[in-house]
Amino acid sequence: MMMAANSPTAPYEEQAKNILKGELKRRGITYAALAERLKEKGAHESERNLANKISRGSFTAAFFMMCMDVIGVRQVSLEA
Repeated sequence: MMMAANSPTAPYEEQAKNILKGELKRRGITYAALAERLKEKGAHESERNLANKISRGSFTAAFFMMCMDVIGVRQVSLEA
């Protein structure tokens, strides 16, 4: 379910999405590679599902943390 643009969480969803996409890009990791790494942790997300989930920004903090873990991110800056 997509959150309304005027939702109080919308800016945070956008920020989380941008952080995740930025870290993937910085490391040259594709959604297909992310799917493989997540599979090793027991998560079963297809490349297409990941692309949709990340594009919407509608994912849990646990999913965000798992992604950060499998791509090797140990610190995240929340400054804009």
